[in-house]
Amino acid sequence: MNQDVLTTETNRRQLQQIIAGLSDGVIVLDPDQSILWANDAALAMHGVAQVSDLGADAWDYTTRFALRYRNNHVVPGDSYPINRVLRGETFSDVLVEVTDTSDEQQRTWFHRVRSLVLTDRFDQPESLVLIMDDVTEWASAEQRFEKTFAANPAPAVICRLSDLRYIKVNPGFLEMTGYTRDQVIGTSTYELDVLEQAENKNLAKQRLLEGATIPQMQAELRLPDGGSKQVIVAGQPLELNDEACMLFSFVDIEPRYQAEMALRQSEERFAKAFRLSPVPILVCGAGDQVVLDVNEAFLDTLGYPSEEVIGESITQIDFIEDKGARMRLFAALEKTGRLDRIDVRVCRKDAGLIDCAVSADTVNIQDSPCYLLVLMDITERKRTELELVSAIEEVMKDASWFSRTLIEKLANAKNVNSPRLPSVSFTDLTARERDVLGLICEGLADKEIAARLKLAPNTVRNHVATVYSKLDVHSRSEAIVWARERGLFSGTGKSRGRG
Repeated sequence: MNQDVLTTETNRRQLQQIIAGLSDGVIVLDPDQSILWANDAALAMHGVAQVSDLGADAWDYTTRFALRYRNNHVVPGDSYPINRVLRGETFSDVLVEVTDTSDEQQRTWFHRVRSLVLTDRFDQPESLVLIMDDVTEWASAEQRFEKTFAANPAPAVICRLSDLRYIKVNPGFLEMTGYTRDQVIGTSTYELDVLEQAENKNLAKQRLLEGATIPQMQAELRLPDGGSKQVIVAGQPLELNDEACMLFSFVDIEPRYQAEMALRQSEERFAKAFRLSPVPILVCGAGDQVVLDVNEAFLDTLGYPSEEVIGESITQIDFIEDKGARMRLFAALEKTGRLDRIDVRVCRKDAGLIDCAVSADTVNIQDSPCYLLVLMDITERKRTELELVSAIEEVMKDASWFSRTLIEKLANAKNVNSPRLPSVSFTDLTARERDVLGLICEGLADKEIAARLKLAPNTVRNHVATVYSKLDVHSRSEAIVWARERGLFSGTGKSRGRG
């Protein structure tokens, strides 16, 4: 054995002694591709107990261990770090996933590998060394982050703070914006500015430069088709691959923004119609009945200044003459949510009275239920009707002396100035109510009807009220007219006419 060989062997033994206790894994190869030696750390990183388990040479190693890059692509055999170092390549920070294919459990490790080429005095490769760190725990955490980031439905991108370029984007962001991955990755925040039109853009930009948390704020994202989208954006600093980064997350508020715009336009149209309507309108809270707004027609018709109405309750204003009617009106409104043309008398500020037909409905204003009351002035119509009914009642005090023809003419005259009665059938009345109506048409008073039917006076009064309600009439004369219009009871008792 010559001196050079002895020197080489001595150097190898010394090198092995130096590196045997290192935490880094070390594999030493001969230029003839054989695996000469490995320390305990390198063996543990491959899940084996002795050097021979790594393989006799580089070829054996490539058949036993399968390598993949971080992007999950298979590492070709000639690109294995063990083969690259045999070609004399020097490299660093090659990250590979190593799987023992001979193991039923298919155990996996992640190695960060670098190479070292030791030369002799003639500058020829003497020992080829692979040095590796076990980064399995770190890589597993990175994998979990990658999976979580990709699976997160919330749109997100990550930019590197050193050059403000995007290095990751999840499917949520691509789906929300319509960008492709290639249009985002590698692009700078100046080209794709996620903080554009942010409500506090200066603060956001300052926080980005400082690598500090960016609070939630509304912003406008430019889309690849030239459009834009309203979002809520926030930034959270983090470290990724030992680099300072910023994670931007987003909430798509475009549907809400469009709904708010439509609601705002609807409210503007409502406010304009409310203000310009010639019919008095009032809006009050459903719970406390406090007046929130009235239109000019309300103020003009009732003669109130706005400061005496807005902010006051319906009870305090007391513009409905009959307190009982007011209570019944709001009780019915609370029960059904709407009313249609209920007759009430309204007091003007100057003590004058107005007959109104009140229609009401429930509306939501700023997410609070409110009542919208529309007051139609029917004073003139009511006066005409009352005058006509009064005249009819006067001449019909003793209806038995008038012919059926005259009764019908009076009824027709009444109908000219009043709305057509709703279609009510005689069969809608109960048998007892029909008896009561027949006796009314004979001209009998309540006491006489009670005696005839052997009922208590209160019971008769209740039957009469029910008949009035069902027929939509308000007096005995109107009930008689209703019956005559339909040819009822025309040949009974006193109601038999002369002509």
